[in-house]
Amino acid sequence: MSYFDNAATSYPKPDEVYSVLIETMKNRGGNPGRGSHRMALDAFRAVYETRVKLAKLFNVDDPLRIAFTQNATMSLNFAIKGVFKPGDHVITTSLEHNSVLRPLFSMEQQGKVELTIIEADCQGIISLDDIEEAIQENTKAIVITHASNLTGTIIPIKKIGEIVKKHGILLIVDASQSAGILEIDVKNMNIDILCFTGHKSLFGPQGTGGIYLRKGVEIKPLMEGGSGSHSKLKRQPQEMPDLLECGTLNAPGIAALGAGVDFIMKTGMGNIRKHENELTEAFIKGLKGIDKVRIYGPETGERTPVVALNMGNIDPAEVSALLDEEYEIAVRPGMHCAPLAHRSIGTYETGAVRFSFGYFNTKKEISEAIEAIKEIADYYKEK
Repeated sequence: MSYFDNAATSYPKPDEVYSVLIETMKNRGGNPGRGSHRMALDAFRAVYETRVKLAKLFNVDDPLRIAFTQNATMSLNFAIKGVFKPGDHVITTSLEHNSVLRPLFSMEQQGKVELTIIEADCQGIISLDDIEEAIQENTKAIVITHASNLTGTIIPIKKIGEIVKKHGILLIVDASQSAGILEIDVKNMNIDILCFTGHKSLFGPQGTGGIYLRKGVEIKPLMEGGSGSHSKLKRQPQEMPDLLECGTLNAPGIAALGAGVDFIMKTGMGNIRKHENELTEAFIKGLKGIDKVRIYGPETGERTPVVALNMGNIDPAEVSALLDEEYEIAVRPGMHCAPLAHRSIGTYETGAVRFSFGYFNTKKEISEAIEAIKEIADYYKEK
């Protein structure tokens, strides 16, 4: 199968990710931070080594400022529900995933925050002027994606970081679609909280993710329990990462995530990005001559390897099913958990078919996908 659903989860993973996952389960199976015996210490080291690797990737000075979670959704809930207080104003955009929108809508409906949503244009582009003009006296933070999972739009986080620094507010970034393929420097970009998942472009297993919290940012833990430290305290320890980590960590998954980061460092993020860009450009170029195929997203400038499209009036689910059943091509139709982004680009009623490419895809697969779309378009033209 040609797997073009990497924006949902990357596949395949580098071989070393599978190897480290199995090796850790078999040989380092103790509970990290919950014992002084050899296996517990080995598991603890595996977790800590991945913290160090992620800290290097994101230019974090202190690896302990990174806490592990199950995914970016959990990280974003920690950030949104743990930072904001009644009376705070929050700015976000229409490009956001429901992992951002739903916690914010919930807090807004409960009267806990005031919310402003900056609308993207029909190409999925956000105006920085609109963001800055939305800042009020009680604005606490901007919560924003680094890259849209629908249009591939890359948000200029560094410029937004300059805006938040100027106004003395927080910047919370959803890096689900960018960590591993776009440079992230939390210091240079003035990122206060970075939320990321492990199973996409970081090449880790599902069930891994994390959150970076800048020193000095106050956050209330949503979960409390065993931390392996300060066990006599009646409340959750206030030091990172224990503040946001309770219960047994997914040591094998986290170790395998570290192997994914190693692969990125060894291969070179620039080389990964270059290959995925070439695939994306070839795909878009090949589609432009096909009748009634409409491509969404930025017409110019950079985008991630995500291409959303529709084919005339054909239901996106039907297109996806045909690609799967007749051509062994895996894509994702529907709303992509980003309803407001679909509203911005005009596909709220229909949804779209999303192709998302990864490092292990080939140009041959791209050519075959273009031919498949041509055949489907010709078939419906004749009906």
